[in-house]
Amino acid sequence: MTAPLETVLARAGLKVTADEFLSLVEDAAKKLTAPQVDPAAHFSDAERAALSDVGLDLSPLSETEADPRARTVAEQAVLRDTALSVNQAAERIGVDSSRIRHRIAERRLVGWKDRGGWRLPAWQFTDNDVLPGLEVVLAAMPADQPALVLANFMTTPQEDLELGDRPASPREWLLAGGDPRRAAELASTIGTPA
Repeated sequence: MTAPLETVLARAGLKVTADEFLSLVEDAAKKLTAPQVDPAAHFSDAERAALSDVGLDLSPLSETEADPRARTVAEQAVLRDTALSVNQAAERIGVDSSRIRHRIAERRLVGWKDRGGWRLPAWQFTDNDVLPGLEVVLAAMPADQPALVLANFMTTPQEDLELGDRPASPREWLLAGGDPRRAAELASTIGTPA
């Protein structure tokens, strides 16, 4: 038996009703491109051959395979739901809302325009301030990356950032007093080929 959605949302600390969350998921799904029934249809015969030669599988998903877009839709919905408004961010860190807008414009905070105004991902805040060292990391991040990519980077353990004997996420690293320049160095590679 699966847990009701309300229970899952509450355990995750998301303050949203099941209907509101499903609406967020639906909005996020609409923003993605439609599923490609035949991925090979996008390419010429020569391109298909070249891609197949390097091991790329261009066959359509089978009926039993999960749609890889599902995780992205869920992550996008959670990112939107947990994001703060300008007023909420200002209240949290004890500044005027105009200061929050200035920080967004100066890339000292990450945000995106949404219905009703700016939204700021919660990962960049502590309970009462901005994440220590955030400005150093944001200055190194490529400006062309979407908020979800930045959120995933900041909350995913990185092998090059260790706390004790385990990899830490850049957010954990900064909260523990780690050198923001190390996280910034990693952040500068977001979106570049490995």
